[in-house]
Amino acid sequence: MRSQQIFTIGHSTHSIDSFLSLLRAHDIDTIVDVRSAPYSRFNPAFSREPLKQELKKQGLSYVFLGKELGGRPSDPACYEGGRADYVKMAATEVYRSGLERVIEGSLSHRIALMCSEADPLDCHRTLLVARSLADRQLGVAHIRREGGVETHTEAEDRLICSAGLAGILLRTREEALIEAYTLQAGRVAYAEEPTSTTVKAR
Repeated sequence: MRSQQIFTIGHSTHSIDSFLSLLRAHDIDTIVDVRSAPYSRFNPAFSREPLKQELKKQGLSYVFLGKELGGRPSDPACYEGGRADYVKMAATEVYRSGLERVIEGSLSHRIALMCSEADPLDCHRTLLVARSLADRQLGVAHIRREGGVETHTEAEDRLICSAGLAGILLRTREEALIEAYTLQAGRVAYAEEPTSTTVKAR
């Protein structure tokens, strides 16, 4: 039985070979795709079917959980002012079911949650999914582009600093962290395109 450790990774602009090298370096045997739309125009090797086939050739597993854990929810109730609301998403049954699948799978597999962004702080895989896993006392770490690993605690510390909330008096780390998550989600969460209206001249 392996220790229950869950990783995240962004495919970014990696070649498929460099991406596979990162997976091997960290003994990953299962990719859980948490993209709502599992396709890439700019890096087509990471579209769902080509990626799934390449991973299979390498003896690795691919699981798509974009419906459950994706950052672009189909439920209109998960939006606030046209922007995806991570707090509302985390409270849904479909999200919780996806999270439980990841937790259960991590008991027997070395899982990496995959999305597209290079920096974990720019992605819902960290701001939503990894946060939920860490709240459940699970070990989470982020595989960085250069091959190093950032623990989720280290990522949260970086989040607080980037939000300008480090070292503020009369504020606990937990209070700063909640505010930092909220601010960053407001920057990077998926936003619906505004509906354009055309006013005809009379």
